[in-house]
Amino acid sequence: MTGGMTVNGKKTGQVLAALNFMILMAALGASDSLRGIFAPAFQEHFSLNASSLSLIIVVSYIGNLIFLCFGGQILDAYPKKKVTLSVIALWMGALILYLTTDHFILLLVGMFFSMGASTLLNTTVNILTPALFVTAPGMMVNIFFFVQGIGTSGSQNLAGRAAGSYQAFRMVNLILLVMGIISFLLLLKVEVPDDREKTGSKTKKNGREKKDGKAKTSGGENKVPWTDIMKADGFWMLVLIFGLYFVAEHGILNWLVSYGTESLGLTSAKAAFYLSLFFGGMTVGRLVFAPAVSRFGAFKSILFFGGAGTLLFTAGILSGTGGLWMLSLSGLAMSILYPTLVFMINYIFPANMLGGALGMVISVATLFDIGFNFLFGRLIDRIGFSVSFLIIPACMVGFYISYLVFYRRYKALQKSNVRGEHE
Repeated sequence: MTGGMTVNGKKTGQVLAALNFMILMAALGASDSLRGIFAPAFQEHFSLNASSLSLIIVVSYIGNLIFLCFGGQILDAYPKKKVTLSVIALWMGALILYLTTDHFILLLVGMFFSMGASTLLNTTVNILTPALFVTAPGMMVNIFFFVQGIGTSGSQNLAGRAAGSYQAFRMVNLILLVMGIISFLLLLKVEVPDDREKTGSKTKKNGREKKDGKAKTSGGENKVPWTDIMKADGFWMLVLIFGLYFVAEHGILNWLVSYGTESLGLTSAKAAFYLSLFFGGMTVGRLVFAPAVSRFGAFKSILFFGGAGTLLFTAGILSGTGGLWMLSLSGLAMSILYPTLVFMINYIFPANMLGGALGMVISVATLFDIGFNFLFGRLIDRIGFSVSFLIIPACMVGFYISYLVFYRRYKALQKSNVRGEHE
């Protein structure tokens, strides 16, 4: 009977965790899309020029960089449940700032904290999923990101109809705040394994026998220095893979509509339609292809879907107006790439540095986004939109080539990990 109660209790905990992650990811997906949806409202309400408007994007990416850089270290040093609850509270604090203030500087402060906390929470969900859903973590990760896609596309469709109203921006954030409160309360009831105890106890034992100077434990903490993470095998290759992928996906998100109207002669509605198809495909693909990731494992899934996505993505852009359907279709193939890449890191770095390594990889890769958005506008002024836009498919091709190199280098590791993914 005790065993049955334990099983039932575990199942109940998994249900609560899944419900919590779905509500949280839907809210985060909507939160992340508001920056673009309400750009016209920000511009009108605060009387912004184009440079000031672009500052919102840059500040949000800087928030991503800072939160991931420090947040990963914190995840490794302290109980993950407490850290997650704290970051949810910080994200909700940024939403409250939107609701209670009416100054552009405070809007930027809110963007810094809401986007940074949102990105760290996305990463935390990836880290916690294998510990909470051991039978099919790859599938669950993609299901959670599918729900996030629903939040993104749903907010684009519904909130986009009132995108010119700053009051609508506040109303949407009020709804997200309620969702955040529900997620916070649900997480309080979920038991999250603390792998620091296992790695910490091993470190202490080994610390008496081995004086390698690498593993340091103090007061139960297991914080790995950034220098050790950056020296870890594969770190810089992963930064390159993530960075090039970020430029490709986010380049479409931020620039496809402008490219369609200025270079291809499309109406804004038509260009936005292709953009919505692209991200709609990403949303559907994360649900449809989640079992495939579970079946074939992270490494092989990225190899196959990355190749198909790169081919369609590049051909769609190079073919001009007539090929935009291929670009939109590439969203299906690319859908599993980011969540599966993040999930794959679980099998590259040891547990005692996993949070820090994941945060460092994504935060350093975010510099690609910051640099690209800072330079892209100037490049358009110099050589035109049509030629400048080719950087985006070039980055997608670079992403896949980099992954092929990485895959070959870690082929032996990949074979052992696919069998160990509990899928």
